[in-house]
Amino acid sequence: MIKQRNQILRVFIVHAHPEPKSFCTAMKSAAVEEFERQGHEVQVSDLYAMGFQPVASVADFGDRADADYCTYALEQRHGLNTGTLSADIRAELDKLLWCDLLVLVFPVFWYSTPAILKGWIDRVFVSGQVYGGKRFYDRGGLVGRRALVGLTLGGQEHMFGTQGIHGPIDDMLKHLLQGTLAYAGLQVLPPFTGWHVPYISDAARHQVLDVWRSRIRSVDEAIPLPFPSLANYDDGLRLITADSNVV
Repeated sequence: MIKQRNQILRVFIVHAHPEPKSFCTAMKSAAVEEFERQGHEVQVSDLYAMGFQPVASVADFGDRADADYCTYALEQRHGLNTGTLSADIRAELDKLLWCDLLVLVFPVFWYSTPAILKGWIDRVFVSGQVYGGKRFYDRGGLVGRRALVGLTLGGQEHMFGTQGIHGPIDDMLKHLLQGTLAYAGLQVLPPFTGWHVPYISDAARHQVLDVWRSRIRSVDEAIPLPFPSLANYDDGLRLITADSNVV
């Protein structure tokens, strides 16, 4: 269940930037400082520093449901049920299930996440635990938890509006905000964007960090983004409307 305001949170920060001196890394460090200052418990997975293996493969399973053909999601379920998931997946999954709030901090690469973060999701969002069958959206395996995305990019804010050349940032991030986080049952908070950070002054970067710190301090006041609820769909996942005959 989502904890009430001012209660201690268990925060899991997943950081994905290859440069330890980057602004993105400074955002990660600022988040750790602010959450700990508020008395929250924090765990961090710095994927590049860990040398996290992002490639999903048969090596992820100590025992196979089908030794001749790998259907990765089915092998994940088998590994979960038999306790034979690889140790690195199990360790990250345990952190994920431990947390009340998942924070992802990364730079945008080609309208998406860095490959190492995508691979972390592929391997750690385990079928049978996080999703599977009708275990998605408000019935997903991570229901009761929230997610916050903090990202950096080189573009300027006006480039990403409704009339911007690249379109709205939320559209660019739909695969992550809806297709991954909300799909898994997380309540997704509005993302934070550090705009144009490679090209602005140090003073401007400090201002961006101050706004990010403020977002961290007020995270319990943030209103989640709206996403589908299975209560509004029938057994065939068709939208229930006033004209439908579904009871």
